[in-house]
Amino acid sequence: MAATLSRHHGNFARPQKTLPIQMPAKSSSKHNPVSRVAMSPPELSETSTVYSSRRSGGTLSEISDDCESRYPTDINVMDQLNERMETLWNPTNMDKMIAGQAKTSGALNAKNRELDDAKARLAKRLQRTRVNFEDMTEQVAEARADLKASRKTLDAVKARAAKVDPDAYEEARRSRNSRR
Repeated sequence: MAATLSRHHGNFARPQKTLPIQMPAKSSSKHNPVSRVAMSPPELSETSTVYSSRRSGGTLSEISDDCESRYPTDINVMDQLNERMETLWNPTNMDKMIAGQAKTSGALNAKNRELDDAKARLAKRLQRTRVNFEDMTEQVAEARADLKASRKTLDAVKARAAKVDPDAYEEARRSRNSRR
């Protein structure tokens, strides 16, 4: 006959499954929330029960009593939610954050107004520059036309002077080139 080895000793009682959470009956009033809920202790696995029994030498009922003393079975849900909300929601911090956001928003609005003013000034300056550029372009064209006419007149005068007295014209031209 083959012997089978078990991990658990047969003398220990197996833990029983706990019942689900029991909710009190609904109240007739719609505005009366349930404030207390009964909870069962957490379920223990077989191995944890066996090992803790071996360590402490206690029975399953002693272990169950120990769990009940550690984990409250009667929890006031509304009180816990109110406590958590009070710790999370601090109106002073909220007010400070809103004030900071308003300050930042005001600063951004002021910068946007400054940018809009700068854009308007730049557009006016660009318009003035374009008008000035067009005026200067016309003046340069007039000056070039005047220079061209002056050069033609000068060339005509030189040609007439060279025809009237070619020797004097050559001497004047050489003396003018030697001074340079």
